Amino acid sequence: MSSIEDRTLALAGIFQSADLVRQIARKGLVDQAPFESSINSILTLEATSTEAVYDGLEGLKSGLRVLCEQIEPVSERNMELIHYVFGLILLERKLRKRQDLLEAIRQGVQHAIDQTQSYAVTHPEIVAHLAKLYSQTISTLDFRIQVKGEQRFLENSYNADKVRSLLLAGVRSAVLWRQKGGNRWQLFFSRKKILHCTKQFLKQIEGNHVTR
Repeated sequence: MSSIEDRTLALAGIFQSADLVRQIARKGLVDQAPFESSINSILTLEATSTEAVYDGLEGLKSGLRVLCEQIEPVSERNMELIHYVFGLILLERKLRKRQDLLEAIRQGVQHAIDQTQSYAVTHPEIVAHLAKLYSQTISTLDFRIQVKGEQRFLENSYNADKVRSLLLAGVRSAVLWRQKGGNRWQLFFSRKKILHCTKQFLKQIEGNHVTR
């Protein structure tokens, strides 16, 4: 897989987490399959490929669709979603300078991995643990993402845990994106290449469905 393909998948991971945050804040609901894939990406530390981080292309279908919608030249931008995406990228930049927080996250994620011996990946216990980990580490940085939505949904403790765990997943994807050579300027100057890769991945997913 080429570097642009790896970067496209990681970027789709960021968009997927951001879109799921928006779903919860605005509707109080979240699509389970992409939610599970995004949470699982936090716990996948020894993946053989970028695709494997998300348990295959299927796990990124939602993120790829959202990414495609947002970078299509004729599409209307969802500025709330874009705000979350750029916020996650900025948080990753700030986080990489804090080795103490990175180590705390590493230990916290390992604990969550251990919890999967007893619980499913999206069990409330694991989601709550990841949410607390986000609050104790990334939320202490000098920039915080302000999530907008319906107060009745955001005040629900399980929804709040889902939002924070998804923000952690988004930062994890931002780390992967940078490791694969991604930077903010590529969202402007490599948009055509990213869009082409995104559409190719979506065609591949659809092709897999047809052949089953």
